[in-house]
Amino acid sequence: MRVAVIGGGPGGLYAAALLKRLDPAREITVWERNAPDDTFGFGVVLSDETLGGIEHADPAVHRALQAEFVRWDAIDVVHRGRTLTSGGHGFAALGRRRLLEILHERCRSLGVELRFRTEAPSAARLAAAYDLVVAADGVHSLTREAHRDSFRTRLTTHRCRYIWLAADFAFDAFRFEIAETEHGVMQLHGYPYAAGASTVIVEMREEVWRSAGLDRCDETESTERCAKIFADALGGRQLRGNSSSWTAFRTVVNERWSHGRTVLLGDAAHTAHFSIGSGTKLAVEDALALAACLDEQPDLPAALAAYEAERRPVVESTQRAARASLEWFENIGAYLGQPPRQFAFNLLTRSRRITHDNLRLRDPGFVAAVERDEGVPPGTPPMFTPFRLRGLTLRNRVVVSPMDMYSSEDGTPGDFHLVHLGARALGGAGLVMTEMVCVSPEGRITPGCAGLYAPGHEAAWRRVTDFVHAQSPGTAIGVQLGHSGRKGSTRLMWEGIDQPLPHGNWPVVAPSPLPYRPGVNQVPHVLDAAGLAGIREEFAQSARRAARAGFDLLELHCAHGYLLSSFLSPLTNQRTDAYGGDLAARLRYPLEVFDTVRSVWPDDRPMTVRISATDWADGGTTADEAVEIARAFTAHGADAIDVSSGQVVPDERPEYGRSYQTPYADRIRNTLGVPVIAVGAISSWDDVNSLLLAGRADLCALARPHLYDPHWTLHAAAEQDYTGPGAPWPLPYRAGSRKPPAGRTDAPKPRLSLGSGAQR
Repeated sequence: MRVAVIGGGPGGLYAAALLKRLDPAREITVWERNAPDDTFGFGVVLSDETLGGIEHADPAVHRALQAEFVRWDAIDVVHRGRTLTSGGHGFAALGRRRLLEILHERCRSLGVELRFRTEAPSAARLAAAYDLVVAADGVHSLTREAHRDSFRTRLTTHRCRYIWLAADFAFDAFRFEIAETEHGVMQLHGYPYAAGASTVIVEMREEVWRSAGLDRCDETESTERCAKIFADALGGRQLRGNSSSWTAFRTVVNERWSHGRTVLLGDAAHTAHFSIGSGTKLAVEDALALAACLDEQPDLPAALAAYEAERRPVVESTQRAARASLEWFENIGAYLGQPPRQFAFNLLTRSRRITHDNLRLRDPGFVAAVERDEGVPPGTPPMFTPFRLRGLTLRNRVVVSPMDMYSSEDGTPGDFHLVHLGARALGGAGLVMTEMVCVSPEGRITPGCAGLYAPGHEAAWRRVTDFVHAQSPGTAIGVQLGHSGRKGSTRLMWEGIDQPLPHGNWPVVAPSPLPYRPGVNQVPHVLDAAGLAGIREEFAQSARRAARAGFDLLELHCAHGYLLSSFLSPLTNQRTDAYGGDLAARLRYPLEVFDTVRSVWPDDRPMTVRISATDWADGGTTADEAVEIARAFTAHGADAIDVSSGQVVPDERPEYGRSYQTPYADRIRNTLGVPVIAVGAISSWDDVNSLLLAGRADLCALARPHLYDPHWTLHAAAEQDYTGPGAPWPLPYRAGSRKPPAGRTDAPKPRLSLGSGAQR
């Protein structure tokens, strides 16, 4: 096999060395347009996991790296002059130039041909002469751009500018320092990479960078300005560059990583923001996987497919974490008002890779201090602290999220709802929410949707609320009121979600005559003044019935493309009257409905609003608009904003992942200072504790975990050895409040080790 490698960075070099080591008969050539000692940046951080893979694959490289590493385990966060230190993390770094030297030496010793100061021929030309072309030519990959349509590349440029610099001394910890300047917030990321050297990255929002005049500075001026801004962190020392310039980070995503005989590797295939230190790590791990797959698979197509299948889930998870970290730093100004320890905890857990429980294992003293500062009682997980909304005090922060059950008859909830909601109430959550309860027969999504539009509905719901209040004292139950709008008159979910009924369809309404799926769903009737007034009154009547039925909280459903949501989104509201146009006009009708409901809902009972914070579609609601939507509802009396996303248009492209919607709740809470309910793939009690203690949410709503386990909250308490008032077990269940033993634990433990020379 003849292999051409485009790019002599760590990923390309390590791939070349591994491929040659696995099969010395391979002819491998690396093209690098720069000189051997040219490099971008200064230090490289590698994880123990990555080092373990290197050790297994190439002990010689591992030994050489081990001799060079600088190690440390502390992170310092400097917040308004106060340094908060967290230990137990474990880092290993070395100079990027030294890493390249080690890989150059290894490649030469194995017989890899290295061509420096040489532009590689195009990938197409190389593919005609070589069996495999490895494109490791970085974030600005010419190979990727030449075949962009084949790789289906997406590039996203982000809001901050940053510059890579170095200092001639070693920090004694990974250091994050914040400078609040007259121009805005700037931050320093610093870490040691040699006995007398540290990498220093200075980052700030684009508008701050321009306001400070740094866009007009050359390398020398930028270096001097940054050294002055962060003089305290540097101890008055100077900074130095290395052909350093200000740049904006770009996230690279490719839907395919190979094209014919050409395969992408490292930053050419994907990028992850430097704040989680993963660029070189991912490239090296790509090289390990590619070499292994070529060794294991019967032919090149199978090997490239296996390589992508193995690496893509890891990369996507890392990119989600990197995106969360990147956006946290983009919006760092919103967090500066937090107490110092909470700010540090928030920073440390920003990517969701480090969590409350994980950090408690690394540095229990630090986590205990954060909890103490935030008023969390000793021995109490944050999720089991109470929270007050108007006249309602919830005993913990867990919410059973609204979930449509499609199990009502003519809008009437029956035994299923009594068992379903009753079981979740017995399961320990502080607040149990109904599904979307519809305000009219025409406002249902399906024939199986629940309602509060007929006298019999009120009595049926009263049966449920009475059970919850009597059998699970301290658990609150809330109702979510909504109208399906253009997404109504469809089949039960398991019979064909969003598909029209085979017969018996009812007319649907919307702000504009836009069907949910053109050619599939019916064209909605456009609501006129009389129609708007009639639906407002239906909401009011349903709210009165909900109050008499004994609900403790009411949520207005303004999300997921249903009627009120479709007024908010510019993708679904194309009106030219007072109810369409700019955001203020699109808010008008949902706010009118809110005001009407609030006027009839008891004053001492809270009212929340669920919104879609993004439509996940071009031209739809943006995160900035979501903040303004939340601001408007809060000004009208909403006690909390329940922050969901999407489901507004069928061609959405959600970025799914763990806790993927929580950054929107975080932003609303920390921009406006209003209570928020976070929702969206929150699945573990550790995530709940992390979100709450970091100040990103006030309540956490979980849906599918409560379908999997109705007693999710009680089990979370048992797993954390919590037995306090935030999660009391119902008396009939108390005997089961400890996790059953899994098997025998009485096997004798080894006590003595007798060597061959031991006396008997």
